[in-house]
Amino acid sequence: MNIIENIRIAVFSIKTNLTRSLLTMLGIIIGVASVIAIVTVGNGGRDYIVGMIESMGSNMVSINVTVDIASKNDYITDDDIKAIKQLDSIESVTPMAFNMAACSTESEEGIAMLMAGTTDLKYIMNAQMMYGRFYSEDDCTAARYVAVIDNVSAYTLFGYENCVGEKINISYNGNTVAFKIIGVGDSTAMTNLDTESMSTMMESSSMMGTMVSVMIPATTFNEFYGQSGSYQMLYLTAKDDKFLDSAGATAVNVLEARHSNGGSGMYKATNMATFIELIDTVINVFTAFIAAVGAISLVVGGIGVMNIMLVSVTERTREIGIRKSLGAKTSTIMFQFLTESVILCCIGGTIGLVLGVTGALLVASYVNVPIEVKFSTILLAVGFSSAIGIFFGIYPARRAAKMQPIEALRRD
Repeated sequence: MNIIENIRIAVFSIKTNLTRSLLTMLGIIIGVASVIAIVTVGNGGRDYIVGMIESMGSNMVSINVTVDIASKNDYITDDDIKAIKQLDSIESVTPMAFNMAACSTESEEGIAMLMAGTTDLKYIMNAQMMYGRFYSEDDCTAARYVAVIDNVSAYTLFGYENCVGEKINISYNGNTVAFKIIGVGDSTAMTNLDTESMSTMMESSSMMGTMVSVMIPATTFNEFYGQSGSYQMLYLTAKDDKFLDSAGATAVNVLEARHSNGGSGMYKATNMATFIELIDTVINVFTAFIAAVGAISLVVGGIGVMNIMLVSVTERTREIGIRKSLGAKTSTIMFQFLTESVILCCIGGTIGLVLGVTGALLVASYVNVPIEVKFSTILLAVGFSSAIGIFFGIYPARRAAKMQPIEALRRD
């Protein structure tokens, strides 16, 4: 008996007992659908999160002050930034300061997330200007009230992107200052905190208002908030990415020497590339763990397939006896029932694949995370389903194949 004939007999048997076959496949369908959905959404979420971090720049080092043990004299100063900037290995360096304040224009009100730094903030944030310019050294020295926003924030506040020359009022603690917008950057390149993501953050925190991102000079930031010009963190890039770790270590040494706190662990350097690798590993492990839990239903489904195949062997005992008495080989009988088991699981796997991909797309659209169904995922579904069919179909098939013709013909 050839393969095509085996497939024809298997399909006929499945169609004859369609309801039973569908119920048998249910475990395989649920198992494959859950695994495919988890793996697809997990991979999409990992790529999205890693991409967000990389968009800010994976070739940089952040240095943070250990606030728990720091005194006022341990914080990073403007003079520290200048000293680090003079190092041969450093390409760019900027302090980073964040705060939130109310903002308004003639037609809109909202909340501004202020990000402050030196002119090197342009390179750290990968700010690609669409209109106008980034603030200059003169702007920083004079502590001018100028601002750079992204195109999404510009459209949110003014209804159009090219808002260079317009003013945005920033209010904090009863003090309101008009900032002149001198540049508009591409939101997809200049920061991973786009307006939509920040709005979601604000809604989850039960805070009202439209969220926009605004970059201003660090000197202006300090003057506006009445601060002394000390910072909790800085970001730097190296002239050669191969020496990024050593550049971060050198910068830490400079800070410790200038503040006389060497060996205290006051400053911690973090390579963003290492951070990305850590996140990638964590998400992969988490996805694999959840997928393994979902795969338990595949084992349960496989047991169901084995059970039904045993029933099928019992129901077709006389058929097996007749075929063996007519000269059918043991291997032919075994391959016939094994083919039926594999087809049963493959049909269930295909249905599960469709449901899993559909579920993944629905989840991705709800959380606004782009996903891609990879060919390896399809192979996983088909291969795993076939493996389940072979593994759990071997015993019933061997039982059918080993029947003696006389004993099989005696049964009713």
